[in-house]
Amino acid sequence: MSSSQHPESWHAALHRLQRDGIPHVLATQVTSAGSTPREPGARMVITDDAIFDTLGGGTFEWQTITAARGCLTEQRYGLSLEAFSLGGRSGQCCGGFVNILLEAFPGTTTNIAIFGAGHVGQQIVKLSAPLPWQLHWYDSRSDAFAEQYQQQPRLSCYSLQDAQQSVAALPADSHALVLTHNHDEDYALIKTLIERDDVASIGLIGSDSKWASFEGRLKREGYSADQMARVRSPIGRIHDTKLSNKTPYAIALTVVAELLWLTDTPSSQENRGLDSQAVRTLMTDSPTTPS
Repeated sequence: MSSSQHPESWHAALHRLQRDGIPHVLATQVTSAGSTPREPGARMVITDDAIFDTLGGGTFEWQTITAARGCLTEQRYGLSLEAFSLGGRSGQCCGGFVNILLEAFPGTTTNIAIFGAGHVGQQIVKLSAPLPWQLHWYDSRSDAFAEQYQQQPRLSCYSLQDAQQSVAALPADSHALVLTHNHDEDYALIKTLIERDDVASIGLIGSDSKWASFEGRLKREGYSADQMARVRSPIGRIHDTKLSNKTPYAIALTVVAELLWLTDTPSSQENRGLDSQAVRTLMTDSPTTPS
């Protein structure tokens, strides 16, 4: 198995991975019977390419890592229970039994691309900080990103030099917001974004007249009505009503609220916790044993 053991403790790794939105599994030893490498309460954290802390090593730990990575690969998020006989399934000489609770976390799956680091863009980034989104922030000005933003989790800042190159680098299903300081930049970005079929949504800041001007240019350049219909402009319009408060903070609030609705997709898999029989077995004196 290809993986690297890190010196970081499981609780430090758990905090960092959850903060940064990286998929991971927390493995907790919940029962033990007979001779076992470690006692209940031992924990380790597992990602696709790293492990943090240990449950005692050996084949049993290798099998735990394999099971955890299987959850990540198959996107089986939530709780599951693994049982190990250290003399049977795991082929170890301890001869005991352990139950391991796996808690698989999906990490951040929503990507928001913000083109423009002006007043509204800054407020959008601040308001989005507690939300489980990966933010990709672009601006063509060399001094656009204040130092305070460099420490914000799940935020990456990029220089916007070429619209085609920047848009091509976006992850599939990204939600894009176009609000640069330059109308020509805005237009180049909109034109490039509507050419990507896998962009989840496209929003443009500005007035109705700005969008009417863009729409006319797009028509003259041969873009279809369906492509142009993908653009929401102005962004943050609630119930098709214009907001009278035009401060950057107020606009950002409506934009983030709009994004919450756009990104609020139901989970593909419902996990309601452990099977009740497995829980009842854990509450007895005998550990759950492999079938």
